[in-house]
Amino acid sequence: QEMSSARPVISVWSATEENKKLSSVSLPDVLLCPIRHDIVHRVHTNMNKNKRQPYAVNAKAGMQQSAISWGTGRAVSRIPRIAGGGTHRSGQGAFGNMCRGGRMFAPTKTWRKWTAKTNTNERRVAVCSALAASAVPALLMARGHKIGQLQEVPLVVANEIESINKTKDALALLKSVKAIEDVDHAKDSKKIRRGKGKMRNRRYVQRKGPLVVYSGNNGVEQSFRNIPGVEVASVDRLNLLKLAPGGHLGRFVIWSQAAFEKLDSIFGTLSKKSDVKKYFALPRGLMTNADLSRIINSNEVQSHPKLRPAKEGFAKPSQKRNPLRNLGTMLKLNPYIAQVRRAELAAAGKKRPLEAKVTKEQRSKNKRLKNSNAAKFKETLKATEETTPAHAFLLSYNKVVDTPFTLPKDD
Repeated sequence: QEMSSARPVISVWSATEENKKLSSVSLPDVLLCPIRHDIVHRVHTNMNKNKRQPYAVNAKAGMQQSAISWGTGRAVSRIPRIAGGGTHRSGQGAFGNMCRGGRMFAPTKTWRKWTAKTNTNERRVAVCSALAASAVPALLMARGHKIGQLQEVPLVVANEIESINKTKDALALLKSVKAIEDVDHAKDSKKIRRGKGKMRNRRYVQRKGPLVVYSGNNGVEQSFRNIPGVEVASVDRLNLLKLAPGGHLGRFVIWSQAAFEKLDSIFGTLSKKSDVKKYFALPRGLMTNADLSRIINSNEVQSHPKLRPAKEGFAKPSQKRNPLRNLGTMLKLNPYIAQVRRAELAAAGKKRPLEAKVTKEQRSKNKRLKNSNAAKFKETLKATEETTPAHAFLLSYNKVVDTPFTLPKDD
């Protein structure tokens, strides 16, 4: 989209001579619309349902037997069973979807809701998005088109393309505008479809080639329609199913000059509504130029007098701290916590005063005093006579009596 808007003028190439530029035309505003993939996908899904053919099974299929349930009490299921005897078929289950030869579950009906409605304005916005995507080379290449040899995207050819009425002349034109590579890619991709579709009149599948858009059919439709992968469409009846096959944006479009110049009158411009589509105006993007960094760094913005100078360095990301553990964070949340803490500390000081630090000399002095007291206690006990009551108490307290263990005797 930005690549298209960077070139407001598109070249018109000759339909007969190779690499010959005839003139130039202005880029239509519809090719600058915002590309809405979500709208295109939704509209394509609904539109693709409208060409389905109703199908259903036979209303009597699986129900053309004489069968009745045997009821309960016979140790078999209550499914209807074929009546009669004398054959293997009698007694077999019937009618149910789990039975051999029975009907399917919920038989399909032709009165199913096959089509889906889509808002008119939504369809128009989807077509505008698909047209805008067709002007972006990157989206064309992402979709698989071979456009490496093209002179320009979008590709506009002189009005002689509308007067071509022979397929060999159409091939010569595709070769002269360097679009034959994409046609060959589509032709070589033809393969047999996988699955049962090959039995149902859709045996082959192949890729999509270029879409030729014309303004007046002077033979162009008959000459291009027989080339594999190539499709034709009138600019007055552009179809989303052709502009975005499969709901994928980026179809390679070859425009005639008359069709390209007619886009402004069909879809309108950013300043004028459409001449054809009633009450329709082109969708606008939220930003004219989505390159925000280019806007900020442009000379017009950077030279503005009210623009403040850029800040040097960068803001260090702040770490979230727990206020229950971090006093500074708690003070930011509750400044009164400082007075509460001071009151708590003061109350704690009154209850239990701080003990003075014990020095190394005081610690050694206490140890010596403890050892001397223990030695004096031992000497006192040793000097005590054996007949004293204190000595007799110590002997009785420390005495261990050995009691022999004997098994009880049996009576």
